[in-house]
Amino acid sequence: MKRRNLLYFTLLTLLIILSCNRNNSLIDNPEVFKSEYQDWQISRLERLKSENGWLNLAGLFWLEEGVNTFGSGESNDIIFPKHFPEIGGEIFLEDSTLSIKVHEVVSITTKGEQIDEILLTHDQQKNKTVLEHGSFRWFIIKRGENYGIRLRDLKHPRINELDHIPYYPPSDKWAIEATFVPYDSVRIIEVPTVINNFSEPYKVPGELKFRINGKTHTLLPFTAGKGYFLIVGDASNGIETYGAGRFMYTDKVFEDKVILDFNRAYNPPCAFSPYATCPLPPFENILDLKIEAGEKAIHLE
Repeated sequence: MKRRNLLYFTLLTLLIILSCNRNNSLIDNPEVFKSEYQDWQISRLERLKSENGWLNLAGLFWLEEGVNTFGSGESNDIIFPKHFPEIGGEIFLEDSTLSIKVHEVVSITTKGEQIDEILLTHDQQKNKTVLEHGSFRWFIIKRGENYGIRLRDLKHPRINELDHIPYYPPSDKWAIEATFVPYDSVRIIEVPTVINNFSEPYKVPGELKFRINGKTHTLLPFTAGKGYFLIVGDASNGIETYGAGRFMYTDKVFEDKVILDFNRAYNPPCAFSPYATCPLPPFENILDLKIEAGEKAIHLE
């Protein structure tokens, strides 16, 4: 019993020391803390503006079973932006098989090779097919039983419109230690999305419990590599922050301890484009407090 108590108090002391060191390092080095956050913001903006970022999305078109003609002409089933050729070709959806036939006067490539007619793989498969014409890039996404074209324009004006993301001043007050309480087994929950009548399954290994302003709160984390992914709603949504909540990633510190750094709560893709397919905060992750940390809402045309 004495040895067990000694081990318990030793571990408790270690956690307190590490916690104090973390807090003190933020207080003692405010410029370093601020600099690291600014670096994260710069990197975040660069990713948004990159070829695979969210600012260049130019369309989301759901496919019908059978033939789907595409191009900028009004007679097409799927109408691309005006600076795309009037007639691009046809995309065929037959059961779950996808293929494309390119109009003879249009040059469309994939991996640098011009194509005429090929089978297509979607984003839920290995090595999805990315098609290219000029500044346009597009591929097939699969959401539930539905298939759609995700279109990018690498010269989309939105890329230059956004020169910064507004955010709350970073504060170590919002870097909060949470306790991970595991479930007996991993649970699967259906998370709603912005697509009507479509949800996505996420793995939930347990709960994260933390205290702020004298009150205990709980969040459901989703398994994401060695850490956790969270979709969080709070009382700032729709006022100072994006109305449909924000995303966060966390790393494990100890087996049962996690640092929730709300300073790095960030806007979901739907805050930047109407053509994203974002998950929404599950009911359990809508907090009854105002999180004055992380990214604020943006306003793009």
